[in-house]
This record gives sequence, C-alpha cells and structure tokens, in this order.
Amino acid sequence: MTKAIMIQGTGSNVGKSMLVAGLCRAAKLRGLSVAPFKPQNMSNNAAVTADGGEIGRAQALQALACGVAPHTDMNPVLLKPESEVGSQVIVQGQRVATVKAREYAALKPELMVSVLDSFQRLKAQYDLVIVEGAGSPAEVNLRKGDIANMGFAEAAGVPVILCGDIDRGGVMAQVVGTQAVMSDADNARVAGFMINKFRGDPSLFDDGYQMITGHTGWRGFGVCPWFGDAWRLPAEDALDIRSGPANGGLKVVCLTLSRIANFDDMDPLAQEPGVSLVMLKAGEVIPADADLVIVPGSKSTRGDLAFLRAQGWDVDLLAHHRRGGRVLGICGGYQMLGTVISDPDGIEGAAGDSAGLGLLDVVTRMIPDKRLSEVSAVHAATDVPFEGYEIHIGRTEGHDCQRPFAFVDGVPEGAMSGDGRVMGSYLHGMFSQDPWRAAFLATFGVAPSGVGYSVGVERALDDLAAHVEVHLDVDAIIAAAR
Repeated sequence: MTKAIMIQGTGSNVGKSMLVAGLCRAAKLRGLSVAPFKPQNMSNNAAVTADGGEIGRAQALQALACGVAPHTDMNPVLLKPESEVGSQVIVQGQRVATVKAREYAALKPELMVSVLDSFQRLKAQYDLVIVEGAGSPAEVNLRKGDIANMGFAEAAGVPVILCGDIDRGGVMAQVVGTQAVMSDADNARVAGFMINKFRGDPSLFDDGYQMITGHTGWRGFGVCPWFGDAWRLPAEDALDIRSGPANGGLKVVCLTLSRIANFDDMDPLAQEPGVSLVMLKAGEVIPADADLVIVPGSKSTRGDLAFLRAQGWDVDLLAHHRRGGRVLGICGGYQMLGTVISDPDGIEGAAGDSAGLGLLDVVTRMIPDKRLSEVSAVHAATDVPFEGYEIHIGRTEGHDCQRPFAFVDGVPEGAMSGDGRVMGSYLHGMFSQDPWRAAFLATFGVAPSGVGYSVGVERALDDLAAHVEVHLDVDAIIAAAR
C-alpha cells in the first residue's frame, strides 16, 4: 500500500522544497517509486507538464529528483500573484480564475476536492508520496478551510514532520511555539521535527535539540546543515539566483522585475565561467559595460513595464542600445520591447493599452487563451536546435516578426530588430540546452565552456540526497510514512 509523509515548515522559506527534493532522490536511490506532491503552491515560477498544464517549478525539480515526468497532479493548486491583492488560480494545470485573497477563501472547499483527487491518483501509482506544505501550520487563524497544511493532512490522513529554520534564528521558539498554538488533534498528527540550514558544527546545537524534544515530546529526525551547492539547482526564488563574479567575461544583466516569472531561465547562465551574470535589483542602474540585457518573463506585463520605467531602466535600455549593446526579451519581456501592449478585456488588470519600449516593431494583444506547450525549436541565427516551453497569454505580431528569433516546427517564432541587436522570444528554458547556449554565447565571442547544465543538476540532486542521508534519519522518515 502506498505511503505518504508530509514536510511542513515553521514558516515560509525554511527549505522545505530542497529537503523534499533530497528525500525524493534518497528514496529513489533506495529503489522506491516516489512522487512529490504540494497541495497548494504560490509562485510565478512555473513549469509546463507533458499533460498540457502547469505546476510550480519546485515540484518539477522534485519530480526530476524522483526520476519521473512532472504531472499536474503533483501541484493541483497553483497561485500566481498578479498584484499585491490578486492571484491567478491554476487548478490541475489550467487557469480557472483571477481572485483576490478574500475571494480565494470561498473557493477552498471546491479546491480541496481537486487536491484530494490528484493526491489519490498519485497514491495509486507510487510506493511513496512526499508532500510539501506551504507557509506554516502555526497560522491557525487560517486553519478553517486550510488545504495547504494541516487541513490537507487531516483530510488525507497523512503524518507530518515539522521543519524549522535555524539560520533565521529562534528555531526553538519556532518549533515549540508552533506546537503551542496548534490544536491537540493537529499536534497528534506530528510525527516529529527536523532542523534545517545549520551553519557550523551541528553538535553545538545538541542541547537545543534536546530541549525541543523535552518541550514538545516529539522525536527529532536530525539537524541538516546548509547545503552549499544549492546554487547548482534551479532557483525557487529570483533572489536565490546569485550574481556571478566580475570575472571580465561577458556581462549579462537581468532586470529583476516586481512580478518576474520563470526566472530560472537565468540559472544556466549563472553557472557559465565565461559569463558574469548580474541580477539587477530595483533602484540600481543598468551598468554601462553590460554586453547583454535580458528583460525576463513577468506575470503582469503592463504592471512590470510601469515598474521598469519607475526604475529608469527604460532610459538605461535605450542608452545601452545606442552604445551597441544587445537586448533579449523573454515572454513578457518580449512583449515589453514592442511598441504597444493592448489589453482591451482587462485580462491582466485594468483594461487599456500601454506604450512599449519601442525597441522592436511589434504589437502585443492580450487574449484569454493561454498557451502552454513544450516545443522543439531551431534558432534562426545559428541554426542550432533546442528544446523549450511556452507559458503565456497574448499574441505578438509586427514587422520585426519577419526576422524571427527561432522556428518552431517550421513556423517563425519571436522577432529581431533590423540591426540584429534586439531579440524577443516567447520560449523559456532555452539556456538549459547546452549546445544552443554554447552557440548563442559564441555570437558574443565566448568560448565553449563544456558546462553540462542538466548533468550538473542531476549530480547536485545526488549530492543533496547524500547530504540528507548523512544528517537526517531517512530510514525513520520513510518508516513514519503511512
């Protein structure tokens, strides 16, 4: 009979996603068929699945750790923030609504049906399902109608291991305080706790570990030190993508937009020794010595275009182009590079038009139909094939589309300016393709590095599993599943 265990956190960003990926790979290496599951995720970093939907990229990485293809059942509810108060709701891979926080609460009973439906399908296919919570079960004011933490665990009959983050401080209060505010019934569902992100000698925390055990009565599953090679794995947060050293190589600047989406497009570039990647933050100026500026994807294209202008990056981009620099817009960034973005039906916000940056002679119209697909393409400039995916609303056309960025099944895709220095494409994931990345960088004079991105990710997952095996009681964690 399939077993399941759920890793919940004492708060957001305690490292649940990373731990679940490590446990998934460790279970796989033990010969178990295993699948990840996250009932509800909130992220603009999404992956397209073979069954034609989208899930959080963290679950796609966890699926890779399991050695299985990502499926929409692994993340049945995905919330993609479009503003400070509203999010797009993706259910089993498909967009169903855009709602405000208060409106979302009314949807939860209906969403729980889909969550349990997906969970039961996974249970029917695998030996073990490792579930990741969201936020914290200590948010007991949200316990009624909860589908992400204890509400799901109760409905699905899944035991819970609570994870605390020692790096942010106060981990004893995190764990003991969580027990103090939860109900007796929810506390009874907790099989134990683990501590994550320890720096230094873990034995120095032995007394604190025993004090948590004494206060809670829960067993401990171990203290996991900081995994130093986490940077080799696709980033879950744009802030996790580290800027490279100023090594005198190709200087690539990526604009960190307020609603940046699918930012793990940058991960492979961050690992190239001949590339110096700068993740430019709000208020910073685009460096005058930048060779390539990337305007990345966005969950709110017109909103982030306004954000871009508020930083003065529109002026910087024009100056960069005048100096002979190159620009690449991906997805929403591609739309921003055009002359107009039209949203007559208010799909992304208030209905209306926004003037684009004017670096490409193209016009984008937002339409309700969302394109979700994995694609095989050929880069027009180098004739090198690559794999990628589309995940966007809006259709773009115009004079510069006559000079496509790529061809998908022989059909032109994207656009290029007449001088060849401004490029736009809807295709995500292209930089993860080693031959194409090498060919693209060669157009800037960067010598091939031999870096194998996918091979490196697989190796990092194996190293993460070994790290988890050393520091956590994986046998006991798997035994706690039921």
